[in-house]
Amino acid sequence: MCYAAQIKADFRKFTREYGAVMSLHQFFELFWHKRKDQEWQKIPKTVRTAFAQTSSDEERELAALIAAGDREYANALEAELFRQKTRLAEAERALAGRPTRKAENEQRIAIDKIARLQQNLADLQRAAPTPEDAMIFPGYYAPVMIVMEGRRTIVPMRYRCRLPGWDVAMERKKPGTYNARRDNLDNAWRQLFGYRHGILPIRAFHEHVARHRLEHRELGPDEKEQSVVLEFRPDPAQDLLIACLWSHHKGEAGEPDLYSFAAITDEPPPEVAAAGHDRCVIPIKPENVDAWLNPDPENLAALHAILDDRERPFFEYRLAA
Repeated sequence: MCYAAQIKADFRKFTREYGAVMSLHQFFELFWHKRKDQEWQKIPKTVRTAFAQTSSDEERELAALIAAGDREYANALEAELFRQKTRLAEAERALAGRPTRKAENEQRIAIDKIARLQQNLADLQRAAPTPEDAMIFPGYYAPVMIVMEGRRTIVPMRYRCRLPGWDVAMERKKPGTYNARRDNLDNAWRQLFGYRHGILPIRAFHEHVARHRLEHRELGPDEKEQSVVLEFRPDPAQDLLIACLWSHHKGEAGEPDLYSFAAITDEPPPEVAAAGHDRCVIPIKPENVDAWLNPDPENLAALHAILDDRERPFFEYRLAA
């Protein structure tokens, strides 16, 4: 399954290239509610910084909201950093007097959390972009191109699809819906396949792979399976237009509408299989974008043909940082 992906950092350029409009209302809703819910980190930095250069009053209002969200996130990180440093000092005082396992655990946990918090603060305050700024994981939000009211539109969507008819409880029972298996499109995904198609522009994707499969060997007699994360990147470097399915749920009791999506995966190309993984995302050819975004539910064979007539780049891989 596609564990994570590096979205196209300059997605606003992608918007212009494909004649799409930005759903600024949906972006505003997303930023407003993630700021209120203290889930700011689920919006990749590259999505936030895309609105730094504004060209309208609506975009300037959005940029001001993002700046406020960044400040509040920084304040929250600094407050938690202070709490963890206090926790560490208390654990070290306890260890200096009468060492206990509890104090050792408190020290270890505090040291780990301090390191993560300091890194998160550094990433937030850093001006120079990095590939990590564009990473999405299940539950994160990414710009997805769909057709809305007859126009190609960029809408921010959560990378984990809530299928039609599901509620939050059902979604929690089935957390793996960030990917849609090609061989299950006509069954589990039948309410979306042929109806709601999208495209996610990415530069690379990450996968969990068993170390022994990567090393082309069997597990030893007493060896436990270990997982590593590999980054797969097309060579030569290029943007990939990943086939997706999406869903829309109306918000209730003051909650915002939820737009969510899943990337379609299929059998891997030889080089991905040789690295030990059994799935791969499907890059759509640019000439098939219009047909994919405007599906005919009465002609699913044509949609499967688009998935078969995919881009087939060679994927190089390395251990993810």
